[in-house]
Order: sequence, then C-alpha cells, then structure tokens
Amino acid sequence: MTGTAAPSIDKKADLPNKSKINIDEYFDGRSVTVLLITLFLVSAISQVDRMLPFVLAESIKEDLDLSDTEIGLLTGIAFAVCYTLLSMPLARAADRGSPRSVLILCFLLWSAMTVLGGLAMSFLFLAFTRFGVAFGEAGGTPASHAIIARKVPPERRGLALGIFSMGIPLGTMMGFAVGGAIGDTLGWRAALVGAGVLGMFIALLALAVIRSTPPLKRSATDSKPFLKASLQLLSSPSFRWLFISSVALGFAAAPFYAFAVPFLIRTHDYSASEAGLAFGLLQGLMGICGTLAGGRLFDRAVRSGTGRVLGPPAILLMIASLTTTAALFTPTGWLSILLFVPGMLSFAFLLPWCFGAAHLVAGKGREAMATSLAMIGSGLFGPALGPLIVGMISDAATTARVPNGIGLGLLIVPVAGILTGIAMLIANQRIAALLGRQSTLVEV
Repeated sequence: MTGTAAPSIDKKADLPNKSKINIDEYFDGRSVTVLLITLFLVSAISQVDRMLPFVLAESIKEDLDLSDTEIGLLTGIAFAVCYTLLSMPLARAADRGSPRSVLILCFLLWSAMTVLGGLAMSFLFLAFTRFGVAFGEAGGTPASHAIIARKVPPERRGLALGIFSMGIPLGTMMGFAVGGAIGDTLGWRAALVGAGVLGMFIALLALAVIRSTPPLKRSATDSKPFLKASLQLLSSPSFRWLFISSVALGFAAAPFYAFAVPFLIRTHDYSASEAGLAFGLLQGLMGICGTLAGGRLFDRAVRSGTGRVLGPPAILLMIASLTTTAALFTPTGWLSILLFVPGMLSFAFLLPWCFGAAHLVAGKGREAMATSLAMIGSGLFGPALGPLIVGMISDAATTARVPNGIGLGLLIVPVAGILTGIAMLIANQRIAALLGRQSTLVEV
C-alpha cells in the first residue's frame, strides 16, 4: 500500500538520524530523569483537575442547587469542545515559539481556574472556571510533547512519551480516590482549591527544571496559518490514517470508561465501591504497565529502521476487542472484569505508539500540532457521541424489555476497537513507505 506525502513534510528532515541532531539541545542522564518526572507530574495533575468534578458532582449539585443537565454541561460536551478546539492554536504557539512558556502559562491558568472553581457560588461562575481549566489544559499536552521532542534524544523518545502518558491513569486514580476522600471529609471546595494550589507549586517546579526552549528557525512552510498547516498535514495519507484511527479510538475508549462500572453494577450486582475499586485499581496497574511497555517497544521499533511503528498496538487492540465482547456476555462477574483487562492495557499501550508515530510523520517543529490533531480526533467526536449512543441503545433495549441492554450498547467499544486496529494497520503501511523514502533521500 503506497501513498504520496503532503508537500508540507520535509522528506529529508526529521528522521532520528544522528548526523542531523544537535546533541547540545538534548538532556542526558539525570537531567532527562528530572525532566520526565516533572512532565509526568504535569500530566497527572492535569488529569486530577479534569476528573474532580466527576467525583464531586453530587456535592456540587447539592450545594449550588444544580440540575443534572447543568452538571452534564460542566463535565461533558462543553468541556470537550473547548479543550479539543483550543488545542490547535496553543499547539501552533508551542511549535512556533517556546513550548516551555506555553506549558507554564497554561499550567498556571488551569490551576488558578481550579482554585476559583472552589470559590464558585453559582452555576455560571463555576462554568466559567471550567472553561478556563479547559483552555489551560488544551495547551498542556501539545506543549509537553514539544518539550519532549526538543529535549529527549530520539532513541529514548517513545519511553519519554510513555512516562508522560502514565500520568493519565494515575491522575485518574488520584482524582477519584484522593479527591473523593477530601470531598467527603473537608468538602468539594477544599478538594478543588487544594488541587489548584498543588498545581501552582508544580508549575513553579516545571519553570525551574525545564530549560529555555527558544523558537525554532522557521521555514516558508511554518509561516502558514495553523489551520492551513493542519489541513496540509492531514493531506498526507500517513497522517490522515493516523487521524482516522484516533477518531475511531475515541468511540472505543470513551464509552468503555463511561459505562464499564455501571455495566458491572447492573449486570453482575456489584456495589459501586466494589466495581469502582476493582476497575480503578486494574486500570491504574494496566495504565502503568501499558504506557511504559508501549514506550520502550516503540523506541525499539524506531531503531529497527523498518518504519513499521503501529503493528503491535493495532494487533493488541483487536485482541482486546474480542475479549471485551466476551466480557459483555459472560454470566460470571469476576470473569467479566478479567476479560476487560486487555482493553485497559491496550488503550494505555497504544498512547506512546500513536503520538510517537504522529511526531515522526509530522516532522521536527510540528510535534505539538500533530499531538493537537490526534487529541481532536480522539477527544471530540467519540466522547461527545459514543456515550450518547450507548445510552440510547441501552434505553431502547430496556423499553423493549431486552435483557443486558447496557451490554448491547457497549458493543460499540469492540466494533470501534476493530475499526481502530484496521486504520492503524493501514497507517502502519503508509508510514513505513514514507519513512523508507525519507531514509533513501537522506542517504543520497
């Protein structure tokens, strides 16, 4: 399977070719470790701030006398749309300017807005603060990925992306466990204020740890408006199939995390605490193992020189789709949980592969844009529509008195998982062909 790369991609640049690397730009040894620990904390705190309104929803609703619709607006589509669409201009700023400055400013913004959320006395003010959190967090991941691309040597970049991505499952666990405990003992306001203040301290740590990241030299291509540059990147068959796979992934992951625990409660009679504890602990463990293993294996795939950098996560995701289908219809509760584990692992495992492959295709100086487009693909359509589709199928099945309606609705997860795997395998072929042509041109 072949394809022609978009004109915006420099075929001679951006490969992990040692002859083209300015070693002085990269961190090494202890500096890399400190940098990655700091960026991991950024990722984890970002996820904590994002998850807190979910675990604190009942307390917020009672205190501010909100409706379920208003709670849904605070935690649902409004946040997702703001977060994903604002990531594009912020990613462009990180690519063209200083990703360190973008990260610090965004981090301070979302932390301050989290603190203000704890002081809210009305729905409108709380909604304003959540939009502010979305605005800040929209630049966090693209800027962090741009810093990794500029400060971590290419042969270690996959592991670096894995360590950064590990903040997602661990931040989710912290948000639900610690946030819930603080909310129960000190109130929801204390939980939000505490998380925001902690974020400000970590932002100052990031300011001290991350060295200056001056703007890269711009080419004629880089001077184009970010929307035009994004569309030109999407015109590359390699990146287009990556984007398609990210869209399909959103329809697999979002309903899985939204409805897996309710499925266990309704279908297998688990209590909320039992299902939440089992799912949360396994998700955290699989998140750690998946992101670290995925990062290491991605680095190995890049060093192999074949250009085939998406095969393993695609295959694992398709296997997980089969086990997830079985989990939805097995009559045994513990076996259902066990069959969900490959899905948890696969969603974490593919993160370093997909982001790393996107950076390879986009090229040097466009890593944040590539991250932003992947975030838009996975974070906008699937989270907005996937859970809605599951809910509609479940309600229709319940009305028709069909048993296991939520399980039927959750079939969207394995179907979307299979489609994601297929799109990733096509992207794998395209990227291998593209990088093979680049290698030939570099040698010449």
